[in-house]
Amino acid sequence: MSTPAFDIASLHAFYAADGTVAEIIDQVFARIAAVDDPGIFLHLADRQSLLAEAAALGTFDPAKPLWGIPFAVKDNIDVAGMPTTAACPDYTYGAIEDATVVRLLREAGALVIGKTNLDQFATGLVGVRSPYPIPRNAIDPMLVPGGSSSGSAVATAQGIVSFALGTDTAGSGRIPAGLNNIVGLKPSVGALSTTGVIPACRTLDCVSIFALSVDDAWHVFSVAAREDGDDAYSRAVPATGYGRLPPMLSIGVPAKADLRFFGDAVMAAAYEDALDMLRGLGHRIVEVPFVEFYDVANLLYEGAWVAERYAAVKDFFDTREASFHPVTRKIYGAAKTLTAADAFNGFYALQAMRRKLAPVIASVDLFCVPTAPSHYTLADLAAEPIRENSRLGTYTNFVNLLDMCGIAVPTGKRSDGLPASVTLLAPFGRDGLTASLARDIHRASGLTMGATGWSLPGAGQPDTEIAPGIDIVVVGAHLSGMPLNGQLRELNASFVREARTMDAYRLYALAGQVPAKPGLIRVEAGTGGEIYVEVWRLTPDAFGRFVAAIPSPLGIGSISLSNGTEVKGFLVEAAAISGATDITGYGGWRSYVEAGAQQKAGGAR
Repeated sequence: MSTPAFDIASLHAFYAADGTVAEIIDQVFARIAAVDDPGIFLHLADRQSLLAEAAALGTFDPAKPLWGIPFAVKDNIDVAGMPTTAACPDYTYGAIEDATVVRLLREAGALVIGKTNLDQFATGLVGVRSPYPIPRNAIDPMLVPGGSSSGSAVATAQGIVSFALGTDTAGSGRIPAGLNNIVGLKPSVGALSTTGVIPACRTLDCVSIFALSVDDAWHVFSVAAREDGDDAYSRAVPATGYGRLPPMLSIGVPAKADLRFFGDAVMAAAYEDALDMLRGLGHRIVEVPFVEFYDVANLLYEGAWVAERYAAVKDFFDTREASFHPVTRKIYGAAKTLTAADAFNGFYALQAMRRKLAPVIASVDLFCVPTAPSHYTLADLAAEPIRENSRLGTYTNFVNLLDMCGIAVPTGKRSDGLPASVTLLAPFGRDGLTASLARDIHRASGLTMGATGWSLPGAGQPDTEIAPGIDIVVVGAHLSGMPLNGQLRELNASFVREARTMDAYRLYALAGQVPAKPGLIRVEAGTGGEIYVEVWRLTPDAFGRFVAAIPSPLGIGSISLSNGTEVKGFLVEAAAISGATDITGYGGWRSYVEAGAQQKAGGAR
């Protein structure tokens, strides 16, 4: 039997066909030897222990979603029986228990291959601030690997493991993904427990996921996203909303005058290509002012959050300062001059910026930014270690401060052959929305996975299966791109399909509704029209909350669709059509609204 690619679906197909975990473990160690990069792992699991752990799994159990899947763990996250170093040898301790996220993944059948290198204490975006050998960028060894989760990203990109855990405070789960041609999922803050994780900025830290595909990243997220009573910053973030996307998402991008590539015209062109791809997928690009997002980013290395990094390791730093990497020591040492007043001033500044940016963030469905503004070589870093690190964080540093989720996804190759990547961002809890669009982008890119040459499963097929739930037909202001569609997104609804009703309905523009709404009413078959609608899917709990909030004269009833199916959806009380305008001839609310907008535009000429 030939050795499979290491995406989860391929490995599970291998196991279902009587392949063994022992064969995959042998392949993992063979790839470690072939890649021959001593900077990736700081500690490897013992092969015999892994084989014993694999034997304990028994026969293939598809009920365990990660059965037999090899993964790696950044070395600031505890794995029982392995040392945790945070890339600082003098800090090393033996972990007695798994971090919560590691435990959940192991319970699902995954196997820890080893602990990976990082920028010391997860402080840096370059991947070179380590006393150990530096991991080599999987695509071009002359480039920085990106950090701080350097080893995790490279291990994944090289196909040594199926996925890896990193952490992300300022971009550490996105920058290395973008620089190594893989996916980096940065969840909403609190979605994945940080119990058993050495903190950088405790209030902002996320455990992140590196994977070869978006499907795999989401698969891991769906296992690990559990609220943890032992983590004061843990929050419930259901793994919902991943599926087919509606047409015409509004995607915010930095206004052209606000884009920053620091002279890298090749990266700028690659970003424009990515925006063209989004247009080709049927979505709408909306330029938004971005300078204030950069102002938020600047807060991360001022006042409160530098002090928070220092506070995380204060006792060790104060007694063992010489143990720190020179650049890390300089950053942490600066916190000693800060006061409580500096910290509170930082909190106040952030709260003011959050309030100011809230309407900008709410004005679009999600954002698309470059993952990194440029690629930097190791020589660049040697010449400008602080400046280039700072530039790498241009589009990442503000994200956790603004309580947004994000996912970095490859978009193709730049004209010079280096990886191109964008990051999709959305407000807290909308992880499924960003991942859904990321999957469409990755599949449309035509890329293979990481540095492996393996084909991306489902390439050229942007549609995906939808999780079970209750379908609802929306007719008017809840259609994609319409004013109330955000109510569905807030409930992590999944778009299922566009549809038309049977010709037994008439559509009316209701009087006195803010925002404007239509009313759909059933009539005798053949006396109405086929009305454009959308079908969305909600979990039972979300469906109940959504329906409970529907105001009179609208209600929920059974709607017959043109394909012969019946789905619950919006109908209007008969009394409400008195004084309303019959707009059935437009074929749907969107066509009616667009026709009105065109008439207004024509009258303004």
